[in-house]
Amino acid sequence: MGPCRCLLFLPLLAVALRAQQQQFMEYVERRLTLLEERISQWHDQSSRYSTELRDFKNQVLGMLETAEKEREAMRSEAESAAVRVDRLEREVDYLETQNPAPPCVEVDETLMEKQVATAKQRKNEKYTKLTDCSDTIASVRAMKILKRFGSTSGLWTKDAAGNSEKIYVFDGTANDTVYIFPRMREFTLFSATRKAARIKLPYPWVGTGHLVYDGHLYYIRQQGPFQVIKFNLANKTVVDSSVFPAEEQIPVFGLSPFTYIEVAADEEGLWAIYATKEDEKNICLAKLDPTSLDIEQMWDTPCPRENAEGAFVVCGALHVVYNTRLPSRSRVQCVFDVSGTLAPEDASLVYFPKRYGSHSSMKYNPQERQIYAWDDGYQIIYRMEMKKKLEV
Repeated sequence: MGPCRCLLFLPLLAVALRAQQQQFMEYVERRLTLLEERISQWHDQSSRYSTELRDFKNQVLGMLETAEKEREAMRSEAESAAVRVDRLEREVDYLETQNPAPPCVEVDETLMEKQVATAKQRKNEKYTKLTDCSDTIASVRAMKILKRFGSTSGLWTKDAAGNSEKIYVFDGTANDTVYIFPRMREFTLFSATRKAARIKLPYPWVGTGHLVYDGHLYYIRQQGPFQVIKFNLANKTVVDSSVFPAEEQIPVFGLSPFTYIEVAADEEGLWAIYATKEDEKNICLAKLDPTSLDIEQMWDTPCPRENAEGAFVVCGALHVVYNTRLPSRSRVQCVFDVSGTLAPEDASLVYFPKRYGSHSSMKYNPQERQIYAWDDGYQIIYRMEMKKKLEV
């Protein structure tokens, strides 16, 4: 093929290349247009989704704000209700204090008069013992000061007949609340009452002559005639009560004018130590039935009230503790044995170590053979050395 023929093909080739280039540019333009449409569509959808998300967020925030307001309103209503309930409880407690409900078992005055008459007929008779206990105190073997708690006067004790480790505390000489510590450890280690349970009694108590015995609290009611209340510590109800038959009672201890009746326990059971206007110089003793609070027998003792600060019973023998107006060394200076097996002159003169002042309460525990004492706000344990009565 000659040169002339090649020159003829060049224009044709140029035309073909321009046609292909035009088609390619059109194809690229179509693809770009399609891509732009898709980008525009995605942008519209994204914008719509963003708007919906923002609206949903605003809706959720509104709902959360409303829920927070409702929660705050409910909390305020709950606090207000708690305040009203607390106020109502205080008002109910006040009304119960002003108008206390009668005990579960009412006192039959006729029956009580018969029981008192029977007890007076047996007054000062020799007591027939229920046990073979023949011990008496020889001396104070040891003393342990636990702590200082509460007022200068008060009472602390354990159950004199049960196996419980609980400690019962009566702070002061007139109140309506008893503190209960689960064990001696909690009472000893903690100065505050946060480890203690509280029992609010249906009637306020007076003095320091109360007793915990076999799951029941025997305490002296503050208002009205001197009444021994038997209170069940488990279900917190009044089981029984008894108006003490002594007329014109006076403080039983000359140095403890706040105590009119001292309820005590020993190996023989329950006792009441008291004094009357009829024989105001000496202390009286009565044997009680712990179940019914009946007075089984009564005695006039030769133990004087003057300078007496406390008393307890051991194996049927009343031990009266004396001191002086200016507190000195406490001592057992009068012993009265209801069974007649121990003559007063044969009893040991027992001295207690000199500590702070004088005892406002002394509770003998017949199971442990030790005394729980309250001395000027200090709680003390006295461990006793015992001897047979015939050996003294």
